[in-house]
Amino acid sequence: MPKRYWLSLIILITILLPVLQVEAAVFPDYPVYSLPASPDSKTIVIVTTDGEVRVEEVAKQVKESIPTSNVRKVFNRIYNGFSIEISESELNLLESLEHIERIDKMAFYQTNLDSSVPFIGGGEVSRLVDEDGTHLTGKGVKVAVIDTGIDYRHPDLKANYKGGYDVVDYDHDPMETTSAQGPPTLHGTHVAGIIAANGQVKGVAPEAEIYAYRALGPGGQGTTEQVIEAIEKAIEDGVDVINLSLGNTVNGPDWPTSVALDKAVEEGVIAVTSNGNSGPKMWTVGSPGTSTKAISVGASAPPIKIPYLTIFKEEKELELFPIGGTLPWSLKRDFPLIDGGYGRKEELDEVKAEGSILLVKRGRIPFTDKARYAEAAGAKGLIIYNNLPGAFVGSVEGGVRLPVVSVSQEDGEWLQEIVTDSKDSVQLRTIYREKEDFIAPFSSRGPVTQTWEVKPDLVAPGVSIDSTVPNGYLGLNGTSMSAPHVAGAAALIKQAHPKWSPEQVKAALMNTAKKLVTEDGNPYLPHEQGAGRIQVDKAIAATTLVSPGAITFGKWTKQDPREKRHVSFTIENHDDVTRTYHVKPPFDIPDGLQWKVPFSTTIAPGDKKDVTVTVDLLPSVLAEGIHHGQIEVEGGADIISIPFVFFIEEPDYPRIMAFNFGHGDIENSYRYEMYLPGGAEEVGIALYDPDTFEFITFLDVKRDVGRGMLGGEFENLDLADGVYKALIFAKQDGKEDTLESWVTIGAELPPVSQGKRE
Repeated sequence: MPKRYWLSLIILITILLPVLQVEAAVFPDYPVYSLPASPDSKTIVIVTTDGEVRVEEVAKQVKESIPTSNVRKVFNRIYNGFSIEISESELNLLESLEHIERIDKMAFYQTNLDSSVPFIGGGEVSRLVDEDGTHLTGKGVKVAVIDTGIDYRHPDLKANYKGGYDVVDYDHDPMETTSAQGPPTLHGTHVAGIIAANGQVKGVAPEAEIYAYRALGPGGQGTTEQVIEAIEKAIEDGVDVINLSLGNTVNGPDWPTSVALDKAVEEGVIAVTSNGNSGPKMWTVGSPGTSTKAISVGASAPPIKIPYLTIFKEEKELELFPIGGTLPWSLKRDFPLIDGGYGRKEELDEVKAEGSILLVKRGRIPFTDKARYAEAAGAKGLIIYNNLPGAFVGSVEGGVRLPVVSVSQEDGEWLQEIVTDSKDSVQLRTIYREKEDFIAPFSSRGPVTQTWEVKPDLVAPGVSIDSTVPNGYLGLNGTSMSAPHVAGAAALIKQAHPKWSPEQVKAALMNTAKKLVTEDGNPYLPHEQGAGRIQVDKAIAATTLVSPGAITFGKWTKQDPREKRHVSFTIENHDDVTRTYHVKPPFDIPDGLQWKVPFSTTIAPGDKKDVTVTVDLLPSVLAEGIHHGQIEVEGGADIISIPFVFFIEEPDYPRIMAFNFGHGDIENSYRYEMYLPGGAEEVGIALYDPDTFEFITFLDVKRDVGRGMLGGEFENLDLADGVYKALIFAKQDGKEDTLESWVTIGAELPPVSQGKRE
């Protein structure tokens, strides 16, 4: 495995895998110990300075104090800091130097229309006009796509491509990675097409200017360093909007890329980022979706025909989720269902797959291999069921001419049990239903740890989105597809209102969003949909803006005394008449909570005023957990709903996130990393036999660890070569969480663990 490649495991692209998480386990008593890290191992870290002196001066002082270190990149515009390669043994010295505020390990990033554009209120150029009657197409607005590069020769993109930069190869040619350079990419081209394709496919803003910044190289991998550098390059080039359809599983507001996006917004740039694809549980939003000032976007569905599977004499109907890069599921008749194990070639050679639908379990080999083996075996369709609770989203590299879908673990195991128990052939039938405006199961949910902010800010179409790819077109799923819908919408708003700030554009989008409801008619929660699904036509026409578009009152404990907390927001009147606004908190007030708001606020045309909302709360009488609702602002053309949240007691966010394990930088060494969003009273890694689940040993155990990234390195482990089941646990504030993972000793990690697309 290449040096530092193991670190890429920590990051999920917004079209890949959900967080690996299982229920808390009970562990036996054990001694507390840690294996020593290699003092000579080199690592790359992102250093944040305190801003008291110039970043260049701090970097110079560090180099003088630690001559063996190597300062790589200096960031002094959107991030006060620099990246540096340094020995593990010298990290403590680095941390002790003057003007060093914090240190973060380098993270590696990977890549998280036709119906969706009109659905969100775009596409009808004759209808979208500004107050002067100018057609709104994004013309003159510069949009940066920070991604895998783009195929700027694509007929639908070449007219709009205006330049950019490649921070991977350091040249002015941000072309997608080709097969001659390594694993080819297509992600950035797909994203760019959603924003501004202008050919066979029409993007949201078909005449916007596209600037491409290749921050993710072969296989769609990049680093924190490259992403931050790309953001700085885009700002230097004077872009108006930045789209980042990438992310990780770290739900932390202070992660470097989140901080960098906050700074970009302060520079006057509208920053849009995907929320992540680790849903449907709470707390699954990852950085940079945790950025306070950026627009974080979750995934909803445009009008689509959803296939469901049924079995004769069974009442259950199973919803299917498309796998990108494959044919749509459009089967018209019944087919026999065959259990194909994990879908490996040797397994399919033992079953009669031809003319059947194959059911295979996720894992062991990549999605691409499963699909190609099934296609070669003559299957009519492939169903991949999850090996963890819940649904997931994925894609096949290179594409196959076979319909491939996914189902949840629960549905897959139900099918597998029926096939195993049935004496006769099990026949599957497909039925179809029209659906729209539901939140995709894979879409990551908030809130954000520590700040307790509502995320996502918005949702936008991210299911079965057709767009441009090198040499053609392809349908993909993910919040990677949702974010560029919003970036394109922001370009249209910027054309209509060129003097509006990023905060005003964000407010227009959130204030006019459509509130979505479940099939049962219940509203989706604020941490699921934010303010709702974008309606770009209404955002362009907005005459009242309220910002921020969502608020948090933080958290209390039961022991806290009665307390008043105040949150202010700004109401702007962009109408040509004076408006009187009324702020209305929820009417269904529980015991222990009172609201105080101004009776009315009158604002002249073109003016704005700050309004304070006070919550008077007695924590001891309120239920533990999350409390949420909507504060309404009346008086404009439409009622504006502002979602809010607050917590009683420490929230139940996962105490551990983003575990990785792989080979270290020297022979016979291994490294791990994990993120602790609230620190841990106790954290460790327990190894078990993968077949019997018999406890073997504790790989590492630590106590009283602070919040942030935790890592360690081991040499010459006293373990037999092989694959082990690892349960990684963390305890904090009376809650214990575990992650489940595979750990390989003595050989390269199996393909499923190497960051490949399953």
